[in-house]
Amino acid sequence: MKRTVKIWLWSLLAVLLSVGLIVASLEWSHQNVSELTRHHNSQLSPVIMIPGSSATENRFDGLVSEINHNRTNPHSLLKVKITNDDKLHFTGRLRPGDNEPFIVVGFQNNKDGYSNIKQQARQFNVIFHTLVSRLNFNNFKAIGHSNGGLIYTVFLENYFDQYSNDVWMTKLMTIGSPFNFNERSIDNKTQMLSDFIKNRNKLPNNLSVYSVAGTKNYTSDGLVPLVSVAAGRYVFQGAVRHFTTITVSGSNAQHSDLPENKQIVDLINRYILHSTRVPRARQNEPRLH
Repeated sequence: MKRTVKIWLWSLLAVLLSVGLIVASLEWSHQNVSELTRHHNSQLSPVIMIPGSSATENRFDGLVSEINHNRTNPHSLLKVKITNDDKLHFTGRLRPGDNEPFIVVGFQNNKDGYSNIKQQARQFNVIFHTLVSRLNFNNFKAIGHSNGGLIYTVFLENYFDQYSNDVWMTKLMTIGSPFNFNERSIDNKTQMLSDFIKNRNKLPNNLSVYSVAGTKNYTSDGLVPLVSVAAGRYVFQGAVRHFTTITVSGSNAQHSDLPENKQIVDLINRYILHSTRVPRARQNEPRLH
């Protein structure tokens, strides 16, 4: 009799455990499907911006202010700074209902040089992973000024593949990015440019890239040689869906002034943002190549 009771109790326990596992599995599946559905249906498409060397997460304040000028529904602004210990610090907020917020990143290590650029790309991956996890977006646009465009290139070639099934970058605009540093001849390729060309097959092939150069004297923007910006074509052209080079001149075409250049503001409105304004009249129309 005792043996029969023991067998019955063990059988009952096995059934209860099986039911518990099935319920837990169904609950997990329901939550997982709900999360995947929410991710797939997400309307959020942020514009993530990376400044150049020595700049902070405040670098694009003037640009964002200019873009938001006279807008009924201005774009939100969220800033993320990463310290050398990979800790993230957030300021600003996302406005409810804003599907196209600006997110600006900054680095405590914001120094120049290829080794620092690779380190900043690694840290940007930490930032990006956190943003995707918290905000749950499935696509985004990117803007990089100066070394910011180089950081994005390292990120795309070395880290972005891990997100390729869940998130895609639709557009990238690099502004005054020195793909061959200060070299004035493409025959003198830096190690960075050589690495970019070597790994170009890892770039997303559905990406549209706009490479913007400023010209103070038609040879440089006062800091970056025009030929160095143009070297980006050896990295992107033929590897992505669309690659377009654009040259702006006139006032505020110097390297440090480019993020506030009125022509570049209009280019961002026209080519990067979904909700655009009618471009203002311009005396110096940017040239597309």
